[in-house]
Amino acid sequence: MVPPVEGGDAALLPEFPRGPLDAYRARASFSWKELALFTEGEDMLRFKKTIFSALEKDPLFARSPGADLSLEKYRELNFLRCKRIFEYDFLSVEDMFKSPLKVPALIQCLGMYDSSLAVKYLLHSLVFGSAVYSSGSERHLTYIPKIFSMEIFGCFALTELSHGSNTKAIRTTAQYDPATKEFIIHSPDFEAAKFWVGNMGKTATHAVVFAKLHVPGDQCHGLHPFIVQIRDPKTLLPMPGVMVGDMGKKLGQNGLDNGFAMFHKVRVPRQSLLNRMGDVTPEGTYVSPFKDVRQRFGVSLGGLSSGRVSILSLAVVNLKLAMAIALRFSATRRQFGPTEEEEIAVLEYPMQQCRLLPYLAAAYALDHFSKSLFLDLVEFQRGLASGDRSARQAELGREIHALASASKPLASWTAQQGIQECREACGGHGYLAMNRLGVLRDDNDPNCTYEGDNNVLLQQTSNYLLGLLAPRVQDGACFRSPLKSVDFLDAYPSILDQKFEVSSVADCLDSAVALAAYKWLVCYLLRETYQKLNQEKRSGSSDFEARNNCQVSHGRPLALAFLELTVVQRFHEHVHQPCVPPSLRAVLGRLSALYALWSLSRHAALLYRGEASDCGLTDRSS
Repeated sequence: MVPPVEGGDAALLPEFPRGPLDAYRARASFSWKELALFTEGEDMLRFKKTIFSALEKDPLFARSPGADLSLEKYRELNFLRCKRIFEYDFLSVEDMFKSPLKVPALIQCLGMYDSSLAVKYLLHSLVFGSAVYSSGSERHLTYIPKIFSMEIFGCFALTELSHGSNTKAIRTTAQYDPATKEFIIHSPDFEAAKFWVGNMGKTATHAVVFAKLHVPGDQCHGLHPFIVQIRDPKTLLPMPGVMVGDMGKKLGQNGLDNGFAMFHKVRVPRQSLLNRMGDVTPEGTYVSPFKDVRQRFGVSLGGLSSGRVSILSLAVVNLKLAMAIALRFSATRRQFGPTEEEEIAVLEYPMQQCRLLPYLAAAYALDHFSKSLFLDLVEFQRGLASGDRSARQAELGREIHALASASKPLASWTAQQGIQECREACGGHGYLAMNRLGVLRDDNDPNCTYEGDNNVLLQQTSNYLLGLLAPRVQDGACFRSPLKSVDFLDAYPSILDQKFEVSSVADCLDSAVALAAYKWLVCYLLRETYQKLNQEKRSGSSDFEARNNCQVSHGRPLALAFLELTVVQRFHEHVHQPCVPPSLRAVLGRLSALYALWSLSRHAALLYRGEASDCGLTDRSS
């Protein structure tokens, strides 16, 4: 069980030990404790304190400086640590629904300790567990206590060797046999092997396997998830018909065992189908509560978002760690000065501030966004669990899918660029292994790839936006979405007619200014992408070719700008609430403005091109 937090409020946020950072802390215009309470909340701070206190006292989590563990030893230790986390019972099944923010909080705490541990834990409890809970029905609830007791250990098997992001081309099949009332899970060849599956290499006993569902009469009803036992929980030997193996050493996250599996006519009970979206009767008839295929697809998309939303939290924690290391080093490292006898901290140099402080603002903005998007995901999963089959629920799934598909690229790329900047900003000392920057960079790197390659995922978001614009152009439909992320597009024509003029830097220090510019930019990019798409089609390109030809210069920046706008919007609203303590309003307002302006500045060429084209200074057909 979780050990109690010792002491009173002083133990929650103790004073920092005396040291070289005292001078900077004394100059602060706000209370760091007040900021921590506002951004985290007292309950969450206590929860994190409980976790860290337990890890600090547990010998299993003690580090051996300079000890390079073998791959097998590292994975064994990581599994034991994961098991211990469940034994501490930091997060119960009830907590996941009563206090959902404890989930990303726990993931971030574990990520601060070791990214491999955080990923191993979340793949089992959140990705595998969430798939069973949200995609299954009452008959699958018996798996939930087994997941949290680690009686079984799970993984999420979607990607195949030859098909990753293109889920429609996945070739693993699930053929229903009415004579035995079983599904036959089969991999037609090695290219259809499930690949890169986290936890599958050594430790998973069960997998949520996505396969194309076939019923008698050779009718295929598309991709559906099945619970398949792949190993004996006692011996960890493969089950009959299952060939399972380990991917080997990777560039990072080597405490996580990524693996592959092939299925040779593996029979599983009919009840193994996670049947929230569709089911098969004992006689072999396919039934679904969703008559509208598009509605069913929207709900299934939202169900696949938990992994991407979790990666958002992991990327944020990597950026937080790197920023803490680089900023503290920059405040203590002295170099050059006004006289030969007087050197100043490198943090005083505008160049160092320009390199680091925007990433600090990004850490705050993305952290808030990750929490809010996780709550949106929980709302969606609650709807699934309650049997909500409304059009709103399906649209919520599509919107979360679009936001998650772009937020993973934005967060993982921002973290990767920020960690590298931190490494360089620390000079030669930044290259030492002991400072963790190299490990953070390597462990963050897969965030850019798994759960969908970043550039491919951005197409999901741009396609979502283009899909909203088409009905508007054709019949004047309104822009409305459950989370209101696209509602501003209702003013699409008038936003494009706006011009922005600021007379001083001070005018820009309100994130509302950058927010208005972002709305114009998204509207402009949406219009240009839509026009380019139609131009390609008129020239004879197929739909596939047209979308492909639009992606580099149009769809990709559209998706990124839309997600950045959403992050800026949510953080702006968060830091301008009436409940913000007066002493924090200035610093939070500056953080919001800094992130918004820094992000917007990377679109300067597009802003200029858009203004020029609207003034008739460029060839609009180009």
